[in-house]
Amino acid sequence: MQAAVELLISDERWLWREDFEHVAVSWTRHPFTGQQWVTVDFTAAAEALLTGVLPCTADERQILLVAASVAEGVPVDLRQAAGNLNVDGVALVTRAFVRAAGYDGFTP
Repeated sequence: MQAAVELLISDERWLWREDFEHVAVSWTRHPFTGQQWVTVDFTAAAEALLTGVLPCTADERQILLVAASVAEGVPVDLRQAAGNLNVDGVALVTRAFVRAAGYDGFTP
């Protein structure tokens, strides 16, 4: 899950969108410290994307689908993803895969 969240943070697009927040982001507070927590429902985000609720570019689409796959096991076509990512997207996705595999400090 952490690798998926880091992918969205690094991409710097989805987390700023109000429509994405409405569909997939929940805000809560820690019961003891009061610190604000944010959670992302990656399954809901992928479903909204696939049904057209979240219009986007091909690159943005693949970033979100890969993040949903890493976080929740949402199926993603890696051939299609690779063909629709720009060079920055490929680097971000590669970093997310490496992070999800448990390796830290890798920079493609």
